[in-house]
Amino acid sequence: MQTESITTDRPDAHGPMLDRLQRILAPLPALSDLPRSFDPAAGGDHALNPGAPSLIRPGLLTPAAVLVPVIRHRAGPSVLLTRRTDTLAKHSGQVAFPGGRLDDTDADLAQCALRETEEEVGLARDRVGVIGALSPYITVTGYVVTPVVGIVEPGFDLVPNPAEVADVFEVPLAFLLDDRNHKRHGGSFNGTRREWWAIPYGAHYIWGATAGMLRDLLRRWNDAG
Repeated sequence: MQTESITTDRPDAHGPMLDRLQRILAPLPALSDLPRSFDPAAGGDHALNPGAPSLIRPGLLTPAAVLVPVIRHRAGPSVLLTRRTDTLAKHSGQVAFPGGRLDDTDADLAQCALRETEEEVGLARDRVGVIGALSPYITVTGYVVTPVVGIVEPGFDLVPNPAEVADVFEVPLAFLLDDRNHKRHGGSFNGTRREWWAIPYGAHYIWGATAGMLRDLLRRWNDAG
């Protein structure tokens, strides 16, 4: 699978958008800076569900990282996402950023995100320019996930791992930065009311942790004025 390389004679009109994106991001956190256990003040699955103990897992959090790949198309930057296979034991069929738990071989969170992305979708790590991070996100499954943001030039090859990835698609960054596209949804799980952010896009339903991370991106963008 190869992404389309968009060529035009006009200059990249979206350079200022990506410059602003870089300015609003946080530096990549050190592992020692991550919360070790549940912190209600941190962002995460609990943010819309205060006082719901069934959504909070006790014990130490497992560090993980995902890559938020921003593709620098001349027609406008987009964000690459995956849909997990229906056969996975956890989060099957869900839309997600490529990534996973920290490995002993990973020197830092950026290396974790780049390694996992290469393993999941075949995007070579030397094609990604890391520019910063979003806030660590605590999941109900006990992970503290750091979204690492990187810029990718179009024209790269992808080789999705069929055991993990059912689909790879892109969403325009401008769509994700439009508050009108962010919806607050809810439902009942094991007798407990739970709410979450969702960003429907065509046939894709972006929700949960992935939408929560994109919500943090939108907040940073709006706070920058």
